[in-house]
Amino acid sequence: MSSSFDLSKPVAIGSDHAGYDFKEELISFLEAKDLTYHDFGTHSKDSVDYPDFAHPVANAVEKGEASFGILLCGSANGVAITANKHKGIRAAICWGEELAKLSREHNNANILCIPSTICT
Repeated sequence: MSSSFDLSKPVAIGSDHAGYDFKEELISFLEAKDLTYHDFGTHSKDSVDYPDFAHPVANAVEKGEASFGILLCGSANGVAITANKHKGIRAAICWGEELAKLSREHNNANILCIPSTICT
């Protein structure tokens, strides 16, 4: 199983209000690396429902419109559960590099779910 992604396609990224600040930091990182991305929101710290952002990210990965996805919420449980309802999606909760590497290598994860309360 390959651990690399086709980076000719954008990264799909989304978060709820709890993950907004960290999402913005990740977008700055992607821009610094000249990686394309599609930001599915949220676009402020106003309270929102995480499924409104998890479903569009999962749809983009599911349809092959995005190379992979990144989702953020407070615990990452909500976005992971929501994304994993989609066919072909393997969303993994990761709060460190080793977990992210293992989730890709051993589980072929295609959406990284980050708990913003732990990782910020």
